[in-house]
Amino acid sequence: MSKQKTLKAAFTLEGKGLHTGLPITVTFNPAPANHGIKIQRVDLENAPVIDALAENVVETTRGTVLEKGGARVSTIEHAMSALYAAGVDNCLIQVNQPEFPIMDGSAVCYSAKIGEVGLEEQTEDRDYYVVRKKIEYKTENGSSIVMLPDDDFSVNVLVSFDSPVLSNQYASLDSLEDYEKEIASCRTFVFVRELEALLKSNLIKGGDLENAIVIYDQVIDQAEIDRLTDILGKERIKVDNIGYLNVKPLQFDNEPARHKLLDIVGDLALIGKPIKGRVIATCPGHKVNTDLAKQIRKEIKKQEVFAPVYDMNKAPVMNVNQIKDLLPHRWPFLLVDKIIEINDKSIVGVKNVTVNETFFCGHFPEEPVMPGVLLVEAMAQTGGLLVLNSVDEPERYSTYFMKIDNVKFRQKVVPGDTLIFKLELMTEIRRGCAYMKGYTFVGDKITTEAEFMAQIVKNK
Repeated sequence: MSKQKTLKAAFTLEGKGLHTGLPITVTFNPAPANHGIKIQRVDLENAPVIDALAENVVETTRGTVLEKGGARVSTIEHAMSALYAAGVDNCLIQVNQPEFPIMDGSAVCYSAKIGEVGLEEQTEDRDYYVVRKKIEYKTENGSSIVMLPDDDFSVNVLVSFDSPVLSNQYASLDSLEDYEKEIASCRTFVFVRELEALLKSNLIKGGDLENAIVIYDQVIDQAEIDRLTDILGKERIKVDNIGYLNVKPLQFDNEPARHKLLDIVGDLALIGKPIKGRVIATCPGHKVNTDLAKQIRKEIKKQEVFAPVYDMNKAPVMNVNQIKDLLPHRWPFLLVDKIIEINDKSIVGVKNVTVNETFFCGHFPEEPVMPGVLLVEAMAQTGGLLVLNSVDEPERYSTYFMKIDNVKFRQKVVPGDTLIFKLELMTEIRRGCAYMKGYTFVGDKITTEAEFMAQIVKNK
């Protein structure tokens, strides 16, 4: 299990807002474990701290906007993208305006500062969102995002525009290690033909040729171009041919597609957990990105604890013979077949339930159901192995359970089910006593949960 990370030190960036045109100062501060990414408007008195989570998204026109209790902040996606790619789990962001500075239109300034101050590893484990089955989200205008199971996080993007300058482009990111080199510096883009509508919507007041790729793909009278630049308060430019109007040339032929990928990373960061899965996006935008993130957040809220990933092809950490070396239980009362994960704070065990279990002879012969007390006992045995893992020479100790609380049975267990037990320490082991929270899963569903108090005793 990898550990959570935060910044080693705070850093500050200054720039103007893309949409407001205002001067902005934003500071990124280290934060404790399990804090998450939060944003605070320091210019508003008693403003609530905004969790950078998808349920707080209120607007997606030319940027992702979060709001809570009247405090609003926009254009967060580039900073969120850089934080996610760097592996920052916990950070308090303080900003003095209703949006983040646009900088050069990319995430490179954020990434550079994160790299400059460095990261600090924290004691708590990272909590991943693991894509277990295909997830697909489509919109009526042809945008779609598909998420597929994978061991790591990767993104593939296809964009398509009805434009002689920018038609179809593809971009991919196979590893976050390549983000800073391949994605971070890719700038946002806009078509000249869109400027009038954006200005009427009170947007892009701070836009210019230095913080966005401007695409001129339809011939417009020079007088009209002059009028638009005057409204923006920018120096007039003479445009002769269609193409890209920029001070700085394109860094990649597919820089617009790479920027769309940058945005997806930032918007999906609003899930609030690092992702294990492959993302395939077609014509993405902030709305489809954040709508999918909202859908996943609803799933997370329904079941805050997710079943561990069980790969039957991997060798167990502890097989049944090794388990028997530590636990005194024997047939028919040994209820753990193998251990597939174990660390200082948690353990994952497996039991395959067959129709030949002796308890099915009486519970119930015509409709076999595994007794709930045995599910609790199976979790207790798994938890006992976790506690024994904390001592030297564990074979010289035994674990005795002193208390079981808050037991819940959510669905029955029947022959053919594969049970996954997950036990986590609720506190540090003190004076030989351990407090644990346990779950039993069948597939993705929790069947049983309970809290345990156990004592570890040296054998006589």
